Amino acid sequence: MSTVEFSAAERAAGRGLGGDLARLDGPAKVTGAARYASDRTGENLLCAVLVGATVPSGRVVGLDKQPALAVAGVVAVIGPGELPPPGPGFADLTVPPLATRHLPLRDDAIVYYGQPVAAVIAQTLEAAEEGATRLGVSVAAAKFVVPDTAPDMSAEGGYAGLGALDLQVGAPVEPGLGSHHVSATYVQPARHNNPMEPSAAVAEWDGDRLTLYDAAQHVYAVRSVMAAVFDIDEEMVRIVSPYTGGGFGAKAFIWPHEILAAMLARHLGRPVKLTLTRAQMYDTVGYQPLMRHDVTLTAGGDGRLVEIGHDVVNTTAVTDDYVEFGSATASALYASPHIHTSQRVRRGNVNLPTFMRSPIDGPGTWALGVAMDELARAAGLDPLELRLRNYAEREPASGRPWSSKKLREAYEEGARRFGWHERAPGGTTDGRWRIGCGMADATQGQFRFPSQATVSITPEGRVSLSVGFTDIGQGPGTIFPQVVAGVLGLDPAEVELSWGDSALPFAGPTYGSGTTIGVGAAALDAATKLRDQLAELAGWPAAQVHCDNGELRYGDHHVKLTELVADLPGPLAAEGAFRLPGDAWADAGPAEYATRTFGAVFAEVGVDPELGLVRLRRGTGVYSAGHIVNPRTARSQMIGGLVWGWGMATLEASHFEPTLGRWHSPNLAGVALPVNADIPSAIDIAFVDEFDEHAGPLGAKGIGELSATGFAAAVTNAVYDAVGVRITTLPIRPADIINALHGLAR
Repeated sequence: MSTVEFSAAERAAGRGLGGDLARLDGPAKVTGAARYASDRTGENLLCAVLVGATVPSGRVVGLDKQPALAVAGVVAVIGPGELPPPGPGFADLTVPPLATRHLPLRDDAIVYYGQPVAAVIAQTLEAAEEGATRLGVSVAAAKFVVPDTAPDMSAEGGYAGLGALDLQVGAPVEPGLGSHHVSATYVQPARHNNPMEPSAAVAEWDGDRLTLYDAAQHVYAVRSVMAAVFDIDEEMVRIVSPYTGGGFGAKAFIWPHEILAAMLARHLGRPVKLTLTRAQMYDTVGYQPLMRHDVTLTAGGDGRLVEIGHDVVNTTAVTDDYVEFGSATASALYASPHIHTSQRVRRGNVNLPTFMRSPIDGPGTWALGVAMDELARAAGLDPLELRLRNYAEREPASGRPWSSKKLREAYEEGARRFGWHERAPGGTTDGRWRIGCGMADATQGQFRFPSQATVSITPEGRVSLSVGFTDIGQGPGTIFPQVVAGVLGLDPAEVELSWGDSALPFAGPTYGSGTTIGVGAAALDAATKLRDQLAELAGWPAAQVHCDNGELRYGDHHVKLTELVADLPGPLAAEGAFRLPGDAWADAGPAEYATRTFGAVFAEVGVDPELGLVRLRRGTGVYSAGHIVNPRTARSQMIGGLVWGWGMATLEASHFEPTLGRWHSPNLAGVALPVNADIPSAIDIAFVDEFDEHAGPLGAKGIGELSATGFAAAVTNAVYDAVGVRITTLPIRPADIINALHGLAR
């Protein structure tokens, strides 16, 4: 890719792009026309089912294949050590985007419950499932380690390199400093990503060419991993993922089932489909780990912070150290001369955790947001006033200026819309219900990824955008055609979109809230270049033309785009790109600036002190998140994020059963999730007017993960406001309310 410089005029053009538009891909998704990875069928297609270990530690000592092979339609049973090993390039792959270096079936060792120890392959899924139930697997169990009771350890390698394991800003604080002090421990349970579509992969080989239809969040990372595993050039690998039915991070990196599907297909010489069951989504791919936060806040008599301390420990596997950098918000949200943070892990026999929507800042804003509410109570200050007194004009950890930040405006507008200053602190009553209000900060770190795009117009006037991003449901199939249509003066529905295919121009991953920044910039660049080419065809100066209503216009002159291209021998195309300094694969924004999104969230809850029930009555979120390309899809994202935060606060938990060493309820039957009846219609979302020229030419930032931060803290604080019960372990259960009111332990 070549370096692209955007002029002031081009950057200004980004301000006017987009608008409130219904999703273009909506009809395909609600009618079933959208096809997902596991929808792929074929006459020669085999179905594979993974058989998981029934112990968390040990080894496979025997495999009785005959009962499985006796099932009609079963063609093969593959056990440990029966597949060719990965190529030499596998050892050079980085974690991430490789999810884990532990590849099951390479040997007979078992290191977590549910680890694939065999695969049954059949003509039909039903036959493969039946064969899997009949397969005789003998294991020798060994002693295992329960991760949440393991000792705290320093993390090593892989994910540990994604952030600072220890941070010290200013000298350590002398004991006794400050007038108000809070020191508390906050605990979050593990939680599993449960996307609507389970992970799936369909692998087809044509000689040494691999095509993999995958439920993924970045097709190019999958391509690189597959090329290394099979020791072939990347040009020999094609990854296709037009629709991904939710991911939330579970499909961000490349997990063993994707590699095993391709290995099985090559080994058997036929296409193979491998779709994980809902239970296997608990055992085979990642989840958010259990976390313990130790937070210390010290403030002077005026409420200004003199110390912030945040130490986080999360569980991880014995195979790799996944680190959930939940302390990041402590070094980014509030001004303080003394900040210290640390990250540690507890290793055990469990499958490896991974990103989950709003990693890092989602957990961090809960613990820190509740601690700030406690400090406000101790200092006798309104929680919003405490935040205003500690407003960070620059990034606290580095002193760098923000690329943009309008959190003050978000505070003001959020308080106005919610009626924060008119509420009755300490709660009110509504019949048997005690009513309380709480607020907290939302924030999310930003990532930018390089991307490329091609925009073309045919002699018949058809305009197309080609770029290989993946769509996990957040609306990119609408906003990127909007960008192109805005430059070329078209209806977005007139822009044909090709996406989700590694054969298309490179796009950054759909995680880290970076899709709109990178792909949007590349689409804008390509569309602008195409408009310049059209200006050249018309003989007009490119800098002085614009497009509107399907026409190219220059002063009083105008010509239809279809007339300009009608006599061309073929399509007219332009390639656009968004490149990062030093050809980096990712960054957090320009090095001289700190880049984040922010928001203020407010919640009103009702608490029944006799039954311990907690009900959401209304919620408000106002966000400082750069230019909003499509307010309708953005608002949908933020509503979903508040629902996500409600689930985090009051419902969701994945419990590890310490006796058997496995997840206690690996399916949705045992997991409480928010439903329509839990969420009132009174959810109010707004954005402050902002354009971050440093983030990219669109002025936009990511919002998908920002939306799920802060609200769990606002809910927890509202519960305290209602009944005076300070919950420090999630989720908030009815028993927690009742026991706390009666002085009983959890």
